[in-house]
Amino acid sequence: MEERRFDPYQFIGFVLIAMILTWMLYVNKPEEGTSPAVEPEKTKVASQPKEVAPPIQLNDSLQKVNLQSTFGIFSNWMTDQGAATQILENKDLLIKVSPKGGLLELVRLKDYTDYLDQPLDLVKEGNTRFNVQFSTKDGRRLNTKDFYFFPQLNSKNGKQTLSLKAAIAPNQYLEFVYAIDAKRFLVDFSIQSSGISALLDSSEPAVLSWETSAYRNSKSIDYEGRYTELTYGYEGDKIDYLSLSGSDEESPEQVRWISFRQHFFSAILIPEKPVDQLTVTTDNLADDKSLGEVFTKKFGAQIPLTFRSGEFGSRFEYYFGTTDYQTLKSYDRDLESSIPLGWGIFGWLNRFIFLPLFGFLSSFLPHGIAIILMTIIVRLAMSPVTYKSYVSQIKMKVLRPEIEELNKKYKDNSVRRQQETMSLYNRAGANPMAGCIPALLQLPVFYALFTFFPVAFELRKKSFLWADDLSSYDSILDLGFNIPFYGDHVSLFPILASIAIFFYTQMTTGQQTMPQQPGMPNMKIIMYLMPLMMLFFFNNYASGLSLYYFVSNLLTIFLMLVIKNYIIDDQKIHAQIEENKKKPKKAGGFSARLQKAMEEAEKQKKARGK
Repeated sequence: MEERRFDPYQFIGFVLIAMILTWMLYVNKPEEGTSPAVEPEKTKVASQPKEVAPPIQLNDSLQKVNLQSTFGIFSNWMTDQGAATQILENKDLLIKVSPKGGLLELVRLKDYTDYLDQPLDLVKEGNTRFNVQFSTKDGRRLNTKDFYFFPQLNSKNGKQTLSLKAAIAPNQYLEFVYAIDAKRFLVDFSIQSSGISALLDSSEPAVLSWETSAYRNSKSIDYEGRYTELTYGYEGDKIDYLSLSGSDEESPEQVRWISFRQHFFSAILIPEKPVDQLTVTTDNLADDKSLGEVFTKKFGAQIPLTFRSGEFGSRFEYYFGTTDYQTLKSYDRDLESSIPLGWGIFGWLNRFIFLPLFGFLSSFLPHGIAIILMTIIVRLAMSPVTYKSYVSQIKMKVLRPEIEELNKKYKDNSVRRQQETMSLYNRAGANPMAGCIPALLQLPVFYALFTFFPVAFELRKKSFLWADDLSSYDSILDLGFNIPFYGDHVSLFPILASIAIFFYTQMTTGQQTMPQQPGMPNMKIIMYLMPLMMLFFFNNYASGLSLYYFVSNLLTIFLMLVIKNYIIDDQKIHAQIEENKKKPKKAGGFSARLQKAMEEAEKQKKARGK
């Protein structure tokens, strides 16, 4: 044990503090015949002094005193005395605020835990740094993180309010105020200087600095990092994001809110009025071996405060809560736009179809069953498209021998080959693009659900079969080593989905003609690579998404078998094609224009050859 040595400077400090305390007791001694006021029963006041700290006189002879050092004396003394951390608490949040700097020490979401089943804390152990920096007329730049704030906590009608004041001189102070209602994830927060306009240099901005290192809360830090990012709303209804993979910095204007999104949980700062211009930064910490197992990203924001009549101050709201679409939307501040549901039609499908549909199904069904039922509904809704696509494939299969014959006959004349092929399609009433159009129609649904499942908060920590969390991967085997692009585990749902895609690919490519052109890659090989790519890509993705693709492809295979065996008659289609060939049909429209253009191109080619 290290020997404790005498420190003369500490002794002098204790003497000075003792003198100040003696003076405080003398000045605040109650007058004879009076008794202390009794607070109403409904109001709870913290045990700290009710009044602001004894003022530090800043007359002409003391103007050169360093305010940071002065506040530091009180801070060290109160720390030695065991100054109490202030607690704000409601149904959803537990918040601890330190008198030193008025800093948030802890923000806990009471109803949630992380992937290790530990309490889910957005702020703890110094991961969040909060500071207001301002300038004085004598050239000093002061930081509130060095000040000691004297707290006063009140509770009235279910609302708790914590006022923290740092005194500078009589009637001169800087005040932070936190307030929360009985429930909800919102925290009111305001900053205001009072009576110090003569000391302030209003030509230099007072800046609120907010920095957070986002804690890892999910089983896969790589997957969580893909959906952890800084988002901000600005200029009306615009939304923008900083880089996901590296360091980035922006200086947006007219900012409405700033979101430090940690995949399924968010810390969002909402100014009372749009901020003219601020600076936001992000940095990826997952690549840092010393931090990567604990943190995902580091976020920062530098927000200028408003000056009025020489004083500075601003009002904000903090949102500390879930990144859940319905929860964020309930606050009517457009915060739900911070969730990446996709742009354009993809976001529209998620907001107005898939979110309400899945929310309804999961309200009375287990979440895994809800995914399966929603998949069935989606596939049935798309069955007319599947039917048309399959009919087109059957027609192309019937015409395949004749197309191959044309390819052999005109193998040295590509233009004539194309002309005869188009003529055959036209006479048979077949369209090679008919199989592509249904696939294009399904693309918005495919991509919308691809963006929906990774951000569906409802899936978090919901189990199904062997998957203990549908929002994360479903590991059935831990490898103990890492395979590049694959991971250190084996997920079963991606394997099942890849097998289903393989059989679906075999069924669809078996109906189509895929001629191998010189110098062109083999399309069948590329299509068979898709299941393998799926296996690698989705191994670390949400098991709910892999479950959807597995069930979706099984249903598609089933529908195609039903259509083939019970709805479509191949012989009838073949007879219809033969009948169409016999009918004289005048080429027109796009086919006629295309054929004419090809003939002109062939003539020009021959002319150049001569």
